[in-house]
Amino acid sequence: MVGTKVAITSSRPQTTRNAIRGVVTGEDFQLVLIDTPGLHKPQNELGNRLNKLVHGTLGEVDVVLFVIDATAPIGPGDRMIADRLIESEADVVVAVNKVDKASKPEVVRQLVEAAEWPFPEVYPVSALTGDGVPELLEGLVGRLEEGPAYYPEGMVTDQPESQIVAEIVREKFLDRLREELPHSLAVRVEEMTQREDGLIDIDADVIVERKSQKGIVIGKGGEMLRTAGTEARKELEVILGERVNLMLQVVVEKDWQRRPQLLDRLGFEK
Repeated sequence: MVGTKVAITSSRPQTTRNAIRGVVTGEDFQLVLIDTPGLHKPQNELGNRLNKLVHGTLGEVDVVLFVIDATAPIGPGDRMIADRLIESEADVVVAVNKVDKASKPEVVRQLVEAAEWPFPEVYPVSALTGDGVPELLEGLVGRLEEGPAYYPEGMVTDQPESQIVAEIVREKFLDRLREELPHSLAVRVEEMTQREDGLIDIDADVIVERKSQKGIVIGKGGEMLRTAGTEARKELEVILGERVNLMLQVVVEKDWQRRPQLLDRLGFEK
C-alpha cells in the first residue's frame, strides 16, 4: 500500500521490534499504517516491552487490520489475537494474505473461518502481486474519521534514517542464523556521515548476547559478516540514493534482552 519498503521481513517470528509507520497519501485522504511487533508469550524484558507496545498501539488507532496467512491453518496464536481484538472492542477488518501461494480451497477455508469472527469485512489479498490491495485500501479509508493530514505529501515513513539502516542490516542476518540466535541479534548505528562527493559512511554494531554467538555471526573467514554486509550495502544504496561505505563490527552485550538500561539505549520503548 505504501509503494516502497519501510519494514523488513523474514520467515522468523517477532521480526518486527518497533512500531513502524507507513504513510499513504491520496487525493482526498491520508492513511497512516502502523506495523507492530507480534503478540507473543514474553520470555524476557524485551518481550514484555514489545507486547506493551502492541497493546498501547491498539488504543490509539481508528481501525485494526488483522492479517492472517492463507497458506497456513488458523492456529491458537491467531485465535488468541482475535480474542484480544474482540475484547478491545476495536474496529477490525481482516486481510487473508498470500492468496498467490495458496490453492483456492485453502483461500476459501481461511475466508470461511475468518468470517466466524465478529469482524465486518474480510479481504483476500496478495502483498506480493498486489491482488486485492486496492480494495483493501479503499475499505480502510472508508472506515476512517475525518481529520487533518499528519504528514507532508510524498512522505512514506517517519522512521529516522539510522533506524532504517539498522533494520536493513539486521534483516540480512535473520534467515541465515539458526535457532535462538536471530532473537539475540540487534543492530545499532554508531555513526552516519556523508562526504562531499556524496558517499555515505555508516559505522554500525551488530550486537549479540554471548561470546559464542560472535563467531557464528562473523562466519568462517568472515564470510557471514561480509555477505550480509554486502547485501545490506546494495539495498541501502537504492534506498538512500547514494553510494554507501558500510562498516560492521560484532559486539557482545551480555543478555541485552534482559537489561532495561541497555534496552533504553537501543531505543526499545518501556
